[in-house]
Amino acid sequence: MSKRNLASLYALVASLAALFTPAPATADSADGAVLLVAQPELASPLYGSTILLVKPVAGGAHMGFIINKPTTVKLGEVFPEHESSKKIADPLFLGGPAGIDRIFALVEGRNAAGDRAIQITPDLFLASEAKAVDRIIDAEADHARFFIGLVVWRPGELDDEIERGLWFVEQPDAKLVLNRKTDGLWEELVRRSEARAKTI
Repeated sequence: MSKRNLASLYALVASLAALFTPAPATADSADGAVLLVAQPELASPLYGSTILLVKPVAGGAHMGFIINKPTTVKLGEVFPEHESSKKIADPLFLGGPAGIDRIFALVEGRNAAGDRAIQITPDLFLASEAKAVDRIIDAEADHARFFIGLVVWRPGELDDEIERGLWFVEQPDAKLVLNRKTDGLWEELVRRSEARAKTI
């Protein structure tokens, strides 16, 4: 990839560093990650009918990625001179409205993600640094999903949204998050969440 493209895509690294700089991964560092499923009543052009993988971060804020909004853009179009990118058939996913000039990778396994990756679940790690994302594109694309942008909640915002009934809250599942087929996934999770709510 050209230095110019990388500089553009990762321009937000410095401003978000305090939020995303991880502590060394431990068994407890993935605690608090959840899957949010939009309630059918959530009427929003961006968040309606969405599923998000979300994790608490520093200071009571949260960050997450919409996992069921594939775009029509592929990595090979973003990086036309990068051979490994051109081999990836899956589209980029719209992770959210913040940091849309960056590409993030969710990948299975600490070794694949790199030392500075953020542990999201016991099996899933987030890579946001240019070199780590490049390495995943080159060698781990079959075990990863690539996103443009992410969602960031200020302290208390997500708690308020959940209290207002905008989201079902479920346990995250790595296989579901990395599933290439997202058609009908939101509807399936809504049915599952509604059925579970009736038993509580």
